[in-house]
Amino acid sequence: MNKIIREDNLSSYATKSEDAIRLVDEKEDFRPSFYRDIDRIINYSSFTRYMNKTQVFSFKENDNIQTRLVHVLLVSKISRTIGRSLNLNEDLIEAIALAHDIGHVPIGHVGERILNKISLRELNETFMHNIEGVRNYLVLEHDGKGANLTIQVMDGILCHNGEILNNIYYPEKKNKEEFLKNYYDAYKIHEKKVSFNPMTLEGCVVKLSDVISYAGRDLEDAIRLDFIKREDIPSDIIKVLGDNNRDIVNTLVCDVIENSKGKNYIKLSDNVFKALKELVNFNYKYIYNRANSKEKLAFYDKVFNDLYNHYLKDIENNNRESSIYKDYLVSKTDEYLKTDKRRMILDYISLMTDEYLMKEYHKIEEKK
Repeated sequence: MNKIIREDNLSSYATKSEDAIRLVDEKEDFRPSFYRDIDRIINYSSFTRYMNKTQVFSFKENDNIQTRLVHVLLVSKISRTIGRSLNLNEDLIEAIALAHDIGHVPIGHVGERILNKISLRELNETFMHNIEGVRNYLVLEHDGKGANLTIQVMDGILCHNGEILNNIYYPEKKNKEEFLKNYYDAYKIHEKKVSFNPMTLEGCVVKLSDVISYAGRDLEDAIRLDFIKREDIPSDIIKVLGDNNRDIVNTLVCDVIENSKGKNYIKLSDNVFKALKELVNFNYKYIYNRANSKEKLAFYDKVFNDLYNHYLKDIENNNRESSIYKDYLVSKTDEYLKTDKRRMILDYISLMTDEYLMKEYHKIEEKK
Protein backbone atom coordinates (compact mmCIF):
# COMPACT_ATOMS: atom_id res chain seq x y z
CA MET A 1 0.00 0.00 0.00
CA ASN A 2 1.04 3.67 -0.26
CA LYS A 3 3.43 5.00 2.34
CA ILE A 4 1.74 6.94 5.15
CA ILE A 5 3.61 10.26 5.44
CA ARG A 6 2.62 10.88 9.04
CA GLU A 7 4.41 7.67 10.04
CA ASP A 8 7.80 8.99 8.94
CA ASN A 9 8.53 10.20 12.47
CA LEU A 10 7.64 6.97 14.23
CA SER A 11 10.30 5.07 16.15
CA SER A 12 12.51 2.76 14.13
CA TYR A 13 11.02 -0.04 16.27
CA ALA A 14 7.42 0.89 15.40
CA THR A 15 5.28 -1.14 13.01
CA LYS A 16 4.43 0.87 9.90
CA SER A 17 1.16 0.58 7.99
CA GLU A 18 3.10 -0.58 4.95
CA ASP A 19 4.14 -3.62 7.03
CA ALA A 20 0.52 -4.73 7.51
CA ILE A 21 -0.24 -8.30 6.43
CA ARG A 22 -3.68 -9.78 5.80
CA LEU A 23 -4.31 -13.49 5.32
CA VAL A 24 -6.41 -12.63 2.29
CA ASP A 25 -5.13 -9.76 0.16
CA GLU A 26 -7.62 -6.97 -0.40
CA LYS A 27 -7.63 -3.52 -1.93
CA GLU A 28 -6.87 -0.90 0.71
CA ASP A 29 -8.49 2.56 0.71
CA PHE A 30 -7.49 5.97 2.09
CA ARG A 31 -7.34 4.59 5.64
CA PRO A 32 -4.13 3.06 7.00
CA SER A 33 -4.52 -0.71 7.38
CA PHE A 34 -4.59 -0.82 11.18
CA TYR A 35 -7.03 2.10 11.24
CA ARG A 36 -9.34 0.05 9.00
CA ASP A 37 -9.06 -2.79 11.52
CA ILE A 38 -10.29 -0.44 14.26
CA ASP A 39 -13.33 0.45 12.15
CA ARG A 40 -14.14 -3.22 11.63
CA ILE A 41 -13.65 -4.12 15.29
CA ILE A 42 -15.94 -1.44 16.75
CA ASN A 43 -18.69 -2.00 14.17
CA TYR A 44 -19.10 -5.74 14.73
CA SER A 45 -21.78 -6.79 17.22
CA SER A 46 -19.18 -8.70 19.25
CA PHE A 47 -17.78 -5.33 20.37
CA THR A 48 -21.22 -4.19 21.54
CA ARG A 49 -21.58 -7.31 23.66
CA TYR A 50 -18.57 -6.26 25.76
CA MET A 51 -20.88 -4.00 27.77
CA ASN A 52 -22.85 -6.95 29.13
CA LYS A 53 -19.95 -9.26 29.92
CA THR A 54 -18.30 -9.73 33.31
CA GLN A 55 -14.92 -8.26 34.14
CA VAL A 56 -14.61 -9.72 37.67
CA PHE A 57 -17.93 -9.37 39.47
CA SER A 58 -21.16 -10.71 37.94
CA PHE A 59 -24.71 -9.47 38.56
CA LYS A 60 -23.76 -6.92 41.23
CA GLU A 61 -26.32 -4.19 41.91
CA ASN A 62 -23.81 -1.39 41.60
CA ASP A 63 -23.59 0.66 38.42
CA ASN A 64 -20.03 1.73 39.20
CA ILE A 65 -18.57 -1.78 38.82
CA GLN A 66 -16.71 -2.12 35.52
CA THR A 67 -17.86 -4.43 32.77
CA ARG A 68 -15.59 -5.96 30.15
CA LEU A 69 -16.21 -2.90 27.95
CA VAL A 70 -14.81 -0.49 30.54
CA HIS A 71 -11.74 -2.68 30.98
CA VAL A 72 -11.12 -2.77 27.23
CA LEU A 73 -11.42 1.02 26.92
CA LEU A 74 -9.02 1.47 29.84
CA VAL A 75 -6.49 -0.85 28.19
CA SER A 76 -6.86 1.15 24.97
CA LYS A 77 -6.23 4.47 26.73
CA ILE A 78 -3.30 3.23 28.82
CA SER A 79 -1.59 1.46 25.92
CA ARG A 80 -2.02 4.47 23.59
CA THR A 81 -0.54 6.74 26.26
CA ILE A 82 2.53 4.51 26.44
CA GLY A 83 2.64 4.08 22.66
CA ARG A 84 2.49 7.81 22.01
CA SER A 85 5.33 8.46 24.45
CA LEU A 86 7.44 5.74 22.79
CA ASN A 87 6.52 6.97 19.28
CA LEU A 88 4.89 3.69 18.27
CA ASN A 89 1.94 3.06 15.95
CA GLU A 90 -1.13 4.14 17.90
CA ASP A 91 -3.55 2.73 15.30
CA LEU A 92 -2.13 -0.75 15.73
CA ILE A 93 -2.11 -0.37 19.51
CA GLU A 94 -5.74 0.75 19.57
CA ALA A 95 -6.89 -2.07 17.29
CA ILE A 96 -5.21 -4.73 19.45
CA ALA A 97 -6.44 -3.15 22.68
CA LEU A 98 -10.07 -2.84 21.56
CA ALA A 99 -10.13 -6.43 20.28
CA HIS A 100 -7.91 -8.17 22.83
CA ASP A 101 -10.72 -9.52 25.04
CA ILE A 102 -13.31 -10.21 22.35
CA GLY A 103 -13.00 -13.95 23.03
CA HIS A 104 -14.10 -13.57 26.66
CA VAL A 105 -17.17 -15.60 27.54
CA PRO A 106 -20.08 -14.78 29.88
CA ILE A 107 -19.22 -14.75 33.62
CA GLY A 108 -15.59 -13.84 32.85
CA HIS A 109 -12.74 -16.16 33.80
CA VAL A 110 -15.12 -18.43 35.69
CA GLY A 111 -17.04 -19.12 32.49
CA GLU A 112 -13.79 -19.52 30.58
CA ARG A 113 -12.55 -22.21 32.98
CA ILE A 114 -15.82 -24.12 32.64
CA LEU A 115 -15.79 -23.95 28.84
CA ASN A 116 -12.17 -25.07 28.87
CA LYS A 117 -13.14 -28.18 30.85
CA ILE A 118 -15.94 -28.89 28.39
CA SER A 119 -13.63 -28.32 25.41
CA LEU A 120 -10.93 -30.61 26.81
CA ARG A 121 -13.53 -33.27 27.56
CA GLU A 122 -15.32 -33.07 24.23
CA LEU A 123 -12.61 -32.06 21.75
CA ASN A 124 -9.32 -32.50 23.63
CA GLU A 125 -8.62 -28.87 22.78
CA THR A 126 -7.84 -25.92 25.03
CA PHE A 127 -10.40 -23.14 25.26
CA MET A 128 -8.99 -19.76 26.26
CA HIS A 129 -10.29 -16.30 25.49
CA ASN A 130 -7.19 -15.22 23.60
CA ILE A 131 -7.49 -18.24 21.27
CA GLU A 132 -11.23 -17.73 20.84
CA GLY A 133 -10.61 -14.04 20.19
CA VAL A 134 -8.52 -14.91 17.15
CA ARG A 135 -11.14 -17.46 16.09
CA ASN A 136 -13.79 -14.77 16.35
CA TYR A 137 -12.09 -12.60 13.74
CA LEU A 138 -10.65 -15.46 11.72
CA VAL A 139 -13.88 -17.45 11.41
CA LEU A 140 -16.98 -16.25 13.28
CA GLU A 141 -17.47 -12.62 12.27
CA HIS A 142 -19.30 -11.60 9.12
CA ASP A 143 -21.66 -14.59 9.44
CA GLY A 144 -18.81 -17.07 9.32
CA LYS A 145 -16.72 -15.40 6.63
CA GLY A 146 -14.26 -13.85 9.08
CA ALA A 147 -13.11 -10.23 9.40
CA ASN A 148 -9.74 -10.54 7.63
CA LEU A 149 -7.97 -8.37 10.19
CA THR A 150 -4.22 -7.91 9.81
CA ILE A 151 -2.15 -10.65 11.37
CA GLN A 152 -0.40 -8.03 13.52
CA VAL A 153 -3.73 -7.34 15.26
CA MET A 154 -4.76 -10.99 15.54
CA ASP A 155 -1.30 -11.88 16.83
CA GLY A 156 -1.67 -9.17 19.48
CA ILE A 157 -4.96 -10.76 20.57
CA LEU A 158 -3.45 -14.24 20.73
CA CYS A 159 -0.38 -13.09 22.66
CA HIS A 160 -1.96 -10.60 25.06
CA ASN A 161 -2.57 -13.03 27.93
CA GLY A 162 -2.50 -10.63 30.87
CA GLU A 163 -2.48 -13.40 33.47
CA ILE A 164 1.19 -14.03 32.68
CA LEU A 165 3.35 -11.17 33.94
CA ASN A 166 6.94 -10.39 32.98
CA ASN A 167 9.10 -7.33 33.59
CA ILE A 168 10.40 -7.24 30.01
CA TYR A 169 8.68 -8.03 26.71
CA TYR A 170 10.54 -8.55 23.44
CA PRO A 171 8.67 -8.78 20.13
CA GLU A 172 9.23 -11.86 17.99
CA LYS A 173 9.15 -11.47 14.22
CA LYS A 174 6.61 -13.69 12.46
CA ASN A 175 5.16 -14.25 9.02
CA LYS A 176 1.69 -15.55 8.12
CA GLU A 177 2.67 -19.16 8.53
CA GLU A 178 4.35 -18.63 11.90
CA PHE A 179 1.35 -16.71 13.25
CA LEU A 180 -1.04 -19.46 12.14
CA LYS A 181 1.23 -22.11 13.67
CA ASN A 182 1.06 -20.30 17.03
CA TYR A 183 -2.72 -20.15 16.72
CA TYR A 184 -3.27 -23.80 15.89
CA ASP A 185 -0.64 -24.95 18.40
CA ALA A 186 -2.47 -23.02 21.13
CA TYR A 187 -5.37 -25.50 21.05
CA LYS A 188 -2.95 -28.30 21.95
CA ILE A 189 -1.37 -26.60 25.00
CA HIS A 190 -3.25 -28.11 27.94
CA GLU A 191 -0.94 -27.90 30.93
CA LYS A 192 -0.27 -24.17 31.22
CA LYS A 193 -1.57 -20.78 30.20
CA VAL A 194 -1.31 -20.16 26.47
CA SER A 195 1.23 -17.39 25.93
CA PHE A 196 3.41 -16.40 22.98
CA ASN A 197 5.58 -13.36 22.37
CA PRO A 198 3.81 -10.70 20.26
CA MET A 199 5.26 -10.04 16.81
CA THR A 200 5.24 -6.24 17.31
CA LEU A 201 6.38 -3.84 19.99
CA GLU A 202 2.84 -2.46 19.91
CA GLY A 203 1.54 -5.90 20.87
CA CYS A 204 4.00 -5.93 23.79
CA VAL A 205 2.62 -2.58 24.98
CA VAL A 206 -0.95 -3.92 25.01
CA LYS A 207 0.13 -7.12 26.76
CA LEU A 208 1.56 -5.16 29.69
CA SER A 209 -1.14 -2.48 29.60
CA ASP A 210 -3.74 -5.20 30.15
CA VAL A 211 -2.21 -5.90 33.57
CA ILE A 212 -1.75 -2.21 34.36
CA SER A 213 -5.42 -1.65 33.58
CA TYR A 214 -6.94 -4.41 35.68
CA ALA A 215 -4.61 -4.46 38.71
CA GLY A 216 -5.68 -1.14 40.21
CA ARG A 217 -9.21 -0.91 38.85
CA ASP A 218 -10.19 -4.39 40.07
CA LEU A 219 -8.86 -3.32 43.45
CA GLU A 220 -11.18 -0.29 43.44
CA ASP A 221 -14.19 -2.43 42.49
CA ALA A 222 -13.43 -4.86 45.31
CA ILE A 223 -13.21 -2.01 47.81
CA ARG A 224 -16.46 -0.57 46.47
CA LEU A 225 -18.17 -3.93 47.05
CA ASP A 226 -16.62 -4.36 50.53
CA PHE A 227 -14.58 -7.41 49.54
CA ILE A 228 -11.52 -5.71 50.97
CA LYS A 229 -10.62 -2.43 52.66
CA ARG A 230 -7.99 -0.04 51.37
CA GLU A 231 -5.95 -0.56 54.53
CA ASP A 232 -5.72 -4.28 53.66
CA ILE A 233 -3.32 -3.51 50.81
CA PRO A 234 0.22 -4.53 51.90
CA SER A 235 2.47 -1.61 52.78
CA ASP A 236 5.24 -2.85 50.43
CA ILE A 237 2.85 -2.39 47.49
CA ILE A 238 1.62 1.01 48.69
CA LYS A 239 5.17 2.38 49.11
CA VAL A 240 5.99 1.71 45.46
CA LEU A 241 2.68 1.91 43.58
CA GLY A 242 0.25 3.74 45.85
CA ASP A 243 -3.06 2.59 47.32
CA ASN A 244 -5.52 3.74 44.62
CA ASN A 245 -6.02 3.13 40.92
CA ARG A 246 -4.99 6.62 39.86
CA ASP A 247 -1.59 6.39 41.55
CA ILE A 248 -1.05 2.78 40.56
CA VAL A 249 -1.69 3.44 36.85
CA ASN A 250 0.38 6.64 36.85
CA THR A 251 3.34 4.95 38.56
CA LEU A 252 3.28 1.98 36.21
CA VAL A 253 2.83 3.98 33.01
CA CYS A 254 5.60 6.44 33.87
CA ASP A 255 7.92 3.57 34.81
CA VAL A 256 7.26 1.71 31.55
CA ILE A 257 7.94 4.82 29.48
CA GLU A 258 11.12 5.67 31.40
CA ASN A 259 12.52 2.15 31.02
CA SER A 260 11.42 1.53 27.42
CA LYS A 261 12.12 4.78 25.57
CA GLY A 262 14.38 4.18 22.57
CA LYS A 263 14.52 0.45 23.29
CA ASN A 264 13.44 -2.57 21.24
CA TYR A 265 11.55 -3.96 24.23
CA ILE A 266 8.94 -2.92 26.81
CA LYS A 267 10.19 -3.01 30.38
CA LEU A 268 9.34 -2.24 34.00
CA SER A 269 12.05 -1.44 36.55
CA ASP A 270 12.82 -4.26 38.97
CA ASN A 271 11.27 -2.70 42.07
CA VAL A 272 8.08 -1.61 40.27
CA PHE A 273 7.74 -5.02 38.62
CA LYS A 274 8.12 -6.70 42.01
CA ALA A 275 5.41 -4.48 43.50
CA LEU A 276 3.06 -5.10 40.56
CA LYS A 277 3.57 -8.82 40.85
CA GLU A 278 2.77 -8.64 44.57
CA LEU A 279 -0.36 -6.61 43.79
CA VAL A 280 -1.56 -9.14 41.23
CA ASN A 281 -0.96 -11.98 43.70
CA PHE A 282 -2.85 -10.00 46.37
CA ASN A 283 -5.76 -9.53 43.95
CA TYR A 284 -5.89 -13.26 43.18
CA LYS A 285 -5.89 -14.23 46.84
CA TYR A 286 -8.36 -11.68 48.16
CA ILE A 287 -10.46 -10.73 45.13
CA TYR A 288 -10.53 -13.14 42.19
CA ASN A 289 -10.56 -16.31 44.28
CA ARG A 290 -13.32 -14.88 46.49
CA ALA A 291 -15.49 -13.14 43.91
CA ASN A 292 -17.82 -16.16 43.76
CA SER A 293 -18.91 -18.55 46.52
CA LYS A 294 -18.54 -22.31 46.12
CA GLU A 295 -22.29 -22.52 45.66
CA LYS A 296 -22.22 -19.88 42.93
CA LEU A 297 -19.32 -21.62 41.15
CA ALA A 298 -21.22 -24.92 41.25
CA PHE A 299 -24.30 -23.18 39.86
CA TYR A 300 -22.37 -21.63 36.96
CA ASP A 301 -20.83 -25.03 36.21
CA LYS A 302 -24.33 -26.47 35.97
CA VAL A 303 -25.51 -23.58 33.77
CA PHE A 304 -22.76 -24.00 31.18
CA ASN A 305 -22.88 -27.78 31.10
CA ASP A 306 -26.69 -27.95 30.95
CA LEU A 307 -26.73 -25.48 28.06
CA TYR A 308 -23.99 -27.34 26.22
CA ASN A 309 -25.79 -30.67 26.54
CA HIS A 310 -29.12 -29.09 25.61
CA TYR A 311 -27.75 -27.56 22.39
CA LEU A 312 -25.95 -30.78 21.53
CA LYS A 313 -29.23 -32.65 21.76
CA ASP A 314 -30.98 -29.98 19.69
CA ILE A 315 -28.43 -30.27 16.88
CA GLU A 316 -28.49 -34.07 16.97
CA ASN A 317 -32.32 -33.97 16.75
CA ASN A 318 -32.27 -31.18 14.16
CA ASN A 319 -34.51 -29.08 16.39
CA ARG A 320 -34.92 -25.96 14.26
CA GLU A 321 -36.88 -24.22 17.01
CA SER A 322 -33.80 -24.19 19.24
CA SER A 323 -32.14 -20.83 19.79
CA ILE A 324 -28.85 -22.21 18.50
CA TYR A 325 -30.53 -22.47 15.10
CA LYS A 326 -32.81 -19.44 15.25
CA ASP A 327 -30.38 -16.99 16.85
CA TYR A 328 -27.04 -18.27 15.62
CA LEU A 329 -26.71 -20.88 12.90
CA VAL A 330 -29.45 -19.43 10.68
CA SER A 331 -27.13 -16.68 9.41
CA LYS A 332 -23.92 -18.70 9.12
CA THR A 333 -22.26 -19.68 5.85
CA ASP A 334 -22.43 -23.21 4.46
CA GLU A 335 -18.71 -23.50 5.15
CA TYR A 336 -19.14 -22.67 8.84
CA LEU A 337 -22.02 -25.15 9.12
CA LYS A 338 -19.53 -27.92 8.28
CA THR A 339 -17.81 -27.19 11.64
CA ASP A 340 -17.88 -29.90 14.30
CA LYS A 341 -21.16 -29.45 16.18
CA ARG A 342 -19.31 -29.44 19.50
CA ARG A 343 -17.15 -26.53 18.39
CA MET A 344 -20.20 -24.63 17.10
CA ILE A 345 -21.83 -24.95 20.52
CA LEU A 346 -18.70 -23.65 22.26
CA ASP A 347 -18.63 -20.74 19.82
CA TYR A 348 -22.29 -19.95 20.48
CA ILE A 349 -21.99 -20.01 24.26
CA SER A 350 -18.76 -18.00 24.22
CA LEU A 351 -20.45 -15.20 22.27
CA MET A 352 -23.25 -14.81 24.82
CA THR A 353 -23.57 -11.96 27.28
CA ASP A 354 -24.15 -12.71 30.96
CA GLU A 355 -27.84 -11.89 30.68
CA TYR A 356 -28.41 -13.92 27.53
CA LEU A 357 -26.68 -16.93 29.12
CA MET A 358 -29.03 -16.83 32.10
CA LYS A 359 -32.06 -16.20 29.91
CA GLU A 360 -31.24 -19.31 27.88
CA TYR A 361 -30.63 -21.36 31.02
CA HIS A 362 -33.94 -20.38 32.62
CA LYS A 363 -35.71 -21.12 29.35
CA ILE A 364 -34.48 -24.73 29.28
CA GLU A 365 -35.15 -25.10 33.00
CA GLU A 366 -38.79 -24.14 32.49
CA LYS A 367 -39.19 -26.89 29.89
CA LYS A 368 -38.01 -29.63 32.27
